[in-house]
Amino acid sequence: MTSTLPAGGSPADALALAAAEACATVLPASEPLSAGDPQPGTEHVVGVFAGAAVADLSGPAGGRVSVLVGEELVSALQASPLGGLDLGAAVQPALDAAAAALGATAQAARSVDLELLVPELTGPTGGGFTAVPLLGAGIVAALLVPDTTLAAALAAQAAQASQAAQAGQGSPAGGPAATTVDPFGQPVTGRPLPGTGRADNVRSIADGRRGIEMLHGVEMEVTVELGRTRMPVRDLLALAPGAVLALDRAAGSPADLLVNGRLIARGEVVVVDEDFGLRVTEILDQGAVG
Repeated sequence: MTSTLPAGGSPADALALAAAEACATVLPASEPLSAGDPQPGTEHVVGVFAGAAVADLSGPAGGRVSVLVGEELVSALQASPLGGLDLGAAVQPALDAAAAALGATAQAARSVDLELLVPELTGPTGGGFTAVPLLGAGIVAALLVPDTTLAAALAAQAAQASQAAQAGQGSPAGGPAATTVDPFGQPVTGRPLPGTGRADNVRSIADGRRGIEMLHGVEMEVTVELGRTRMPVRDLLALAPGAVLALDRAAGSPADLLVNGRLIARGEVVVVDEDFGLRVTEILDQGAVG
């Protein structure tokens, strides 16, 4: 589902909307999401959500981008059978997609306390930012992009003829400006965001919908461990090519399979098409893989 920018929307709003639409397609959620209309952000926007992640951007635009998520995703991450999962890692693909729409590359996302989000997002110099709600049955999440990031991205795109004309031309005419309350609960002037009032849009959508299944697309770090040892610093500094380390495991013993640092299985190391692999022989944590 593609959102349409209201008449009179600026090129910055069009770019923020495009980034939010890209973000909505890969953000973990229990229902399909679509991007609402961009709005000037305020510090009050965080009050509707339960978690936040920020990523620095590299490339011609630079800057930062952030995503706010609701209680459903935060709770699902905390209740994962694989142990508490990091919000930043879970929303990394969504921030990657938003960054690509801005002509940039997202660095590793990091979780941020809601109270610290706005200063973290806008940096020491402060400034405004644009908020785009991501909508399902209500407001499920929101993408936040600093105005300086949008300006830099537009300047970079303007320098490339193939990426010119980003403003949404031919949008339907909007109605007369009117003061209303946006889904974040703040007074705004102009066309209201899609959806109903704040009370309806903030309601939980977890009941009767998918639970842990919303995390099925979240990528996790999987490690195969042959063994461990402990060494004093002097021996570590003396390591050189050809040195042999004795591990705490006998030859032929199974290797450990760890997911997000948690041991869930063991198996034997095999070779698959000239690459190492692991043939699982024992599941240790049925709850984590069931």
